[in-house]
Amino acid sequence: MHKPALDGAGASSHANRVSHRNRLLKANSHAQRCWLLVRLCWHLMRGLLVAWLVYPRLGEQGQRRAMRAWSRQLLAMLSVRVRITAAAPLAPRCMLISNHISWLDIFVLAARYPAIFVAKSEIRRWPLVGSLCARAGTVFIERGRHASARRTNAILNAAIARGALISIFPEGTTTDGHHVGRFHAALFQPAIDSDASIQPAAIRYVDAADNYCDAPNFVGETTFLESLWHITAMRRIVAELRLPACIPAAGHDRRVLAAEVHTAIENCLHAAYGRAPEKADGHRAALR
Repeated sequence: MHKPALDGAGASSHANRVSHRNRLLKANSHAQRCWLLVRLCWHLMRGLLVAWLVYPRLGEQGQRRAMRAWSRQLLAMLSVRVRITAAAPLAPRCMLISNHISWLDIFVLAARYPAIFVAKSEIRRWPLVGSLCARAGTVFIERGRHASARRTNAILNAAIARGALISIFPEGTTTDGHHVGRFHAALFQPAIDSDASIQPAAIRYVDAADNYCDAPNFVGETTFLESLWHITAMRRIVAELRLPACIPAAGHDRRVLAAEVHTAIENCLHAAYGRAPEKADGHRAALR
């Protein structure tokens, strides 16, 4: 069956779209990237001033609005667009659980779902961003310390009880986005204790042609500044955020719950990459 030929207007529109996409696939020049870094430094410094002087005076709703606005401005500077596919709105008492690829993940989520983030303590030492996250109320976990885990669970239980959204990266590290690392099941306990719902979220990054993009990857020995330099080379990055149906946490064993959420996120990534779901050996392959 032959496809109908495009008329003059249709052919011109198609050619313009292709030309625009090709321009977005070209790398920024070194001069453009350096100027972008200057603008980003100013944006980060302005964010720190707001976090120090204004943020503590705002109520929780005001803080969430400020976080959303600042994150959207950051993504706009970096030419990152967020594309969301959601099964339904978030539940009132909710914990957002996502895979982890980059430091950029925090701001991709915050641009749409501003929350209290739970992160590893190493993030506090990242240049500028670490201080900003700390001032914005991020809860930092010191891995391997039971006292830190108890303190974190108490903070999260209180936050869920008052209706705050919690956002966690339970892998405790980053991957290249092709798969989901093992989850720390203990991080799911506050959701079970508070009868909250778990909202799985699968993140991946693509370029203007919808091809896999590794520029945001923050894995291995890559430093924060190296990661940022890679991102500034891109004229367009699309952050795809897929949210399948939420999972009630009440009555679950935390390891079973973590494995179920892990499977939901991994299935979203398999669908995005056009792969069939992989079979795991029970819960062990998904958990730490």
